[in-house]
Amino acid sequence: MLGLGVAGAGLLALATLADGYLAPNAPLGQDGSPGATTLIVEGWMDAPDVEQAAIALRRGHYLRVITTGGALAPVQDAGSSRSYAEWAALYLRTHGVDAVPVVAVVTPASRTERTYDSARAARAWAARNGVVLDRVDVFSTGVHARRTRWLYEMALGRAARVGVLAADPQGYDPARWWRTSEGSKRVLMESMALIWTGCCFWPTESGAP
Repeated sequence: MLGLGVAGAGLLALATLADGYLAPNAPLGQDGSPGATTLIVEGWMDAPDVEQAAIALRRGHYLRVITTGGALAPVQDAGSSRSYAEWAALYLRTHGVDAVPVVAVVTPASRTERTYDSARAARAWAARNGVVLDRVDVFSTGVHARRTRWLYEMALGRAARVGVLAADPQGYDPARWWRTSEGSKRVLMESMALIWTGCCFWPTESGAP
């Protein structure tokens, strides 16, 4: 019985820490080193998540913001925007982000790893426009954040330093994620996706695994 109790306590501790591990908040500059000059915002997030990105941007110190994302679903009401990148850029511009340029970089259609392809699209835009992405923060939603940072590190290369900001989840308590179906689905699915990225995703320059 004691062994079962210890095992149960260990599992509970791991469960409690899971969301925090998957959703780190570690922007560049926290350790006194230079901060990021570019914030990259994943445009497919919900409006409350993008609003949190707007708050981070209004605090200042970034020189530019890049929004990413592919084509919107035809049924989604997003005004004149045809992609998540364009929708997020418009949202930021109309919600107080006017001190720095906001650039929408549309992600090409992909059947593999959309986040990685978004990072490659941002890298290609930077190369075309003479922008050096050597210090970057990426803004993602909750438990997707750690994998997002990892994939951006893959795409941008060893010369780039990548920080990360995670939007607080709206539908569940991250400290008690297993008590809701929404929290359980997100944490468990993202855990499996992180494992898959580590064992099975070996991108080539074309983006295909």
